[in-house]
Amino acid sequence: MSHNIDNNNNSNPDQDQYGVLLYYKYATIPDLDSLLAFYESNCNSLGLLGRVRLAPHGVNVTVGGELSSLESHIDAVKAISLFEGTDFKLASSHYPLNDKVAHECGFTSLSVRIVKELVTLSSHPLLNPPDISNAGRHLSAVEFHSVLQSAGKLLDEESPTDDKELVLLDARNLYETRIGKFHTPSVETLDPSIRQYSDLPSWIDENAEQLRGKHILMYCTGGIRCEMASAYVRSKGAGFENVFQLYGGIQRYLEQYPDGGFFKGKNFVFDPRISVGSSDENILGSCLLCGSSFDDYSFRCRCTHCRMLVLVCDSCQMEGAVYVCELCQKHSNGVGSLPSTEDGKIEVASPRFELKTVNSDSSVSSQPTWRHGKSYAAGTVYPRKLRILCLHGFRQNASGFKGRTASLAKKLKNIAELVFIDAPHELSFIYQPSDASSPLQSCPPPLSENCRKKYAWLVAPDSSRSIEIDWKKADGPFDPLQYQQQTEGFDVSLSFLKTVFSQQGPFDGILGFSQGAAMAASICALRERLKGELDFRFGILCSGYALSSKEFQPGSINCPSLHIFGSDLGKDRQIANQASRDLAMAFENGCSAIIEHDCGHIIPMRSPYIDEIKGFLHRFL
Repeated sequence: MSHNIDNNNNSNPDQDQYGVLLYYKYATIPDLDSLLAFYESNCNSLGLLGRVRLAPHGVNVTVGGELSSLESHIDAVKAISLFEGTDFKLASSHYPLNDKVAHECGFTSLSVRIVKELVTLSSHPLLNPPDISNAGRHLSAVEFHSVLQSAGKLLDEESPTDDKELVLLDARNLYETRIGKFHTPSVETLDPSIRQYSDLPSWIDENAEQLRGKHILMYCTGGIRCEMASAYVRSKGAGFENVFQLYGGIQRYLEQYPDGGFFKGKNFVFDPRISVGSSDENILGSCLLCGSSFDDYSFRCRCTHCRMLVLVCDSCQMEGAVYVCELCQKHSNGVGSLPSTEDGKIEVASPRFELKTVNSDSSVSSQPTWRHGKSYAAGTVYPRKLRILCLHGFRQNASGFKGRTASLAKKLKNIAELVFIDAPHELSFIYQPSDASSPLQSCPPPLSENCRKKYAWLVAPDSSRSIEIDWKKADGPFDPLQYQQQTEGFDVSLSFLKTVFSQQGPFDGILGFSQGAAMAASICALRERLKGELDFRFGILCSGYALSSKEFQPGSINCPSLHIFGSDLGKDRQIANQASRDLAMAFENGCSAIIEHDCGHIIPMRSPYIDEIKGFLHRFL
């Protein structure tokens, strides 16, 4: 098989030997560990960087490197019978010149992982999960083009007199369709305008009547998303049988039709190229703010609420500002607090969520913070305060946590209101005898009016479910790793928080301390799944750690977050520095910020830390 090479980007002869390779294969993998070892060995030996995902039902690969190395990799993969008939998409490209883009696309290292799904069709278990063997029929780029050209002539060879209506269904996300999509006057193109692929089944369910009884042509970037999505459409039964998909996706189509054919604009790709266009230089995208023609995502501007990529032209970009995407504006996600210009247009700009460390000797700029095109000086009273729900640590309570954070509340009084609640699991009081030989010393101290009840978000599996005694003798001296045994009670706490949000919300963010931070982080990981029940925009995780859960994979959580924890010098003797750092790394690249301090197991209140906390919150006002 010959490999198509896209030379559109090769203006520099010194860089024309670099390339990007994409391919996928749905097939039963008999030995995942063996295939994992093959990819690690082969890709490392060839110096390839990028992502390899292996699942029981197939593989999905996007890697970059020298063209000769990529050719060698293809030959090695072809030698494995499992990959017979695989479509290898190989394109020449510049070396990744933008470090930020390369990092976000996973092209600064090699990641080979075993996953449950190659693409996540839904964020929750489906009642009727699709069978990949029931995917729509493949159409080559030429066949796909011919159908659009004839627009009304038949796809189903067995029904030559069938004249059912034809529709195009784009299986990609909104930020992709902004800059390019298929368009032909005689065929309707349905753009679901979704944030992420896992939202597509819900859109299909809600718009089933638009699809029922029609010939449906689906397309995506390289084809893999259409495999599962077309199978999902067909799984809906009668009236959804006639589903077809563009084999090889937009990439193969543009190779076949260099002038673009029926595809207008650029094809968004998930590698350092960012997008691939045709010889047609017309720009389909436009700037979020001024509306001018623009389709360059290399600046990686994102919506501050949902973190989706947005298009903002050079002249509209502003350091430290905040943007609100079309979907968040449509659903009024935070838009009500944004100031407007005289013509009624919302002024928004983009935050830069960098993964960074602030040390005690860091200098903080004294410049005012820019928000929505306006400058706020220190002490300014903002249009609306942020409401932040505060989750205390293990064996604490709302009253005690409120007292410990009184200084924080005072410093944030102009921009935030802190709301404190008790966790749902009530705990016994703990005492430890100082002298076991003395009967008096072996008895618990008497309770007083100052002994407030203690609570937890998570408890150990052997914890009593009901509090029958006021005091409990300690099992031993303080164990700094006790939090690792507190694994039960999450479902109870989650249900409790849903009630709190319903009765005391809305809340803009969640602040958690220690075990409360672990609970808050879990809510951040489930944010998309909990929409409508727990709606919030950011998390502040102080001395946090990750629960033992599949949700906490590196870069898997998409939620703006601030991580505050002690340095690695042993200052926090309860939650290790590495545990908090691992939690921060579970959040998507560019989605989290870090404040590392030397103050122990507390939330630091002095400069520069408090200034960084304020700076983070300013992004959401």
